Amino acid sequence: MKLFSALTIASVLFSSASAHYIFTNINGNSAAVRQPANNSPVTSVTSSAVRCNSAASASAVVTVAAGGSFPPSPNLPGTLWDPLLKFYHLGPASLYLARAPSDVKTFNGDGQVWFKIAEWGATFNPFSFKCYNLNALTATIPRSISAGQYLVRAEQIGLHVAGAPQFYVSCGQINVTGGGSANPSKVSIPGYVSASDPGLTVNIYNPVPTAYKVPGPAVFSG
Repeated sequence: MKLFSALTIASVLFSSASAHYIFTNINGNSAAVRQPANNSPVTSVTSSAVRCNSAASASAVVTVAAGGSFPPSPNLPGTLWDPLLKFYHLGPASLYLARAPSDVKTFNGDGQVWFKIAEWGATFNPFSFKCYNLNALTATIPRSISAGQYLVRAEQIGLHVAGAPQFYVSCGQINVTGGGSANPSKVSIPGYVSASDPGLTVNIYNPVPTAYKVPGPAVFSG
């Protein structure tokens, strides 16, 4: 099952010279994403904006099955098949879920409600990141989580400026069917990572890292 995927964006919305990107739709449905006002990153890990990078609402909810997979991808200005439609800042990526108590369209993700379901960390010799230059991140909705409506949060952290991480974040709305009764450990966003986290403060160029841990909690695979 596809979740976040590429969508054509009118070039008047974002500067084609901008080295930024956002997540814009769920399975081709842009109405299920709380669209950011622009493609600028969040630069403070303590800001409430690091949660979804948008206070906007979304009208749609996309149904996915527990145990089903999906690829989220960033969208740059240009056409659907633009060769620049990829992650081109070095840094990790993660996917989080937060179960809504009722209607996800009125849920803001506040409190200790988030758990990580996938992450893309570093590779070595040579040093890079698993999501770098990809145009999709394939992950699986944990089979054991309970059915219901969820916010899904896509995050890619640009580490190309040492000591100044850039958070590229969007949230969408899904309805999970099937599933079980698992209760993963949860974190708050903001609050899930400290500004002093080595995975954020690292200089990825000098000295070249020989180890790297993706910021945030451990992945719940279910």
